[in-house]
Amino acid sequence: MSIDALIASIGRGASIGKPSFAEAARTGAVFGAVETITPLIGWAAGVVASQYVQAVDHWIAFGLLGAVGGRMFVHALKRSSEPSAQKPGRSIGLLIATAVGTSLDAMAVGVSLAFLQANIIVIALSIGLATALMSTGGMLAGRLIGAKFGRVAEMAGGVLLVGLGASILIEHLSA
Repeated sequence: MSIDALIASIGRGASIGKPSFAEAARTGAVFGAVETITPLIGWAAGVVASQYVQAVDHWIAFGLLGAVGGRMFVHALKRSSEPSAQKPGRSIGLLIATAVGTSLDAMAVGVSLAFLQANIIVIALSIGLATALMSTGGMLAGRLIGAKFGRVAEMAGGVLLVGLGASILIEHLSA
């Protein structure tokens, strides 16, 4: 459930350059919180009307991840090799959009858990905690990668996010 958030965090850490531990922890907290909330939303939707949520979740994920990944890729192409005073990718809106895009699969899991009568609170908290830890670590790993590979790492992160969105879409369309 948390691998997509890990990939996004690595790309984010690489694009920012040298994120602080506090910024990495903030990213982990946002990803973890969103990843905790989305299965709860999915569970509630599953109780009410699961076919409507499952009908569009893959399109939403594809759109969000494609837009964020495409933006990362284009930003990397435009960025010069020289360090900039501007701090790319640090907007809270972009962070939340990325977190939502990577957590829509958790919403779909929440829908299915509604039919299994599982303890959604324990599961959602576990998913959120794992995501928070992995995303914080991903940001810090991206810091190391970004210091050595900079633009290439940011471009790769953008391509991976677009690919992740496409794989979610393809998986749902082929099912």
